[in-house]
Amino acid sequence: MKFQLLIEEQQGCILEVATSAEQEHDLCLARRHAHHLPAGSVCAVDLGYVGFRVEGCSVVMPFKKPLGRDLEPEQMEFNQRLAKVRVKVEHRIRALKIFRILKGVYRGRRQRFELRLRLIAALVNRMIGG
Repeated sequence: MKFQLLIEEQQGCILEVATSAEQEHDLCLARRHAHHLPAGSVCAVDLGYVGFRVEGCSVVMPFKKPLGRDLEPEQMEFNQRLAKVRVKVEHRIRALKIFRILKGVYRGRRQRFELRLRLIAALVNRMIGG
């Protein structure tokens, strides 16, 4: 089971959950669910999404260190700022793991996994909102 989250940057609310029951590359899953991105939004991704493009949105990914050289100071600063944004997603994944559906082996029906994950995401959003 694989899932991806779409997170709102300011409050950290989970906007969308994309799941896949079979083995699927992150990039393929993201392309299938790219239509959920609002027009004019900025999508911060990691280097596993090289080549990911969305019409009407800008995709931002970190700079990769060149072979045998260091990153330029501006590139390092950009990567650090991007990591501060992307860490919010990691915090939301941790909040989902509190409910133990994602920690171990999921033993329920595969058809119900996405529904349960969406319900838990709604609970996490409720916890964030107060």
